[in-house]
Amino acid sequence: MLLLPAAAPGGTGFPLADFVLVEKAQRKLHLLKDGEVFRTFDIALGIAPLGDKEREGDFRTPEGTYVLDLRNPNSEFFLSIRISYPDPRDVREARARGDDPGGAIMIHGQPNEPTRSEAYYKTQDWTNGCIAVSNSDMIDIWLMTGDRTPIEIRP
Repeated sequence: MLLLPAAAPGGTGFPLADFVLVEKAQRKLHLLKDGEVFRTFDIALGIAPLGDKEREGDFRTPEGTYVLDLRNPNSEFFLSIRISYPDPRDVREARARGDDPGGAIMIHGQPNEPTRSEAYYKTQDWTNGCIAVSNSDMIDIWLMTGDRTPIEIRP
């Protein structure tokens, strides 16, 4: 059983990010402190990665500025941290189109019960719209981000 703190505690020796930047086109997630990148991770996105998320079931990863607002050590993936999508603008735009904006967008590790090969998860965009990383990278992200850390997701 893996035991991790609810948030990165002070004095662990891990730097604590004050900002997370995701570059979808480059498939990178960067942790920043005082405007400087101190860690970069490879990511997988939703299976339809181009464009901003518009509705539930479009398999896109949202674009915009949000916060990391909830941690789940017991998710169906190896750890997860929720991104505050949808925000009021996302809801307003989706409703104007007659759509449900969707939700439950996370940064998470690999599935606890994989249905595909390890190579698939490393080389493909495979999520429903989340941002996926390796399990070891997820531990680092978990320990190096705090509650309410801002995140910007760029195209």
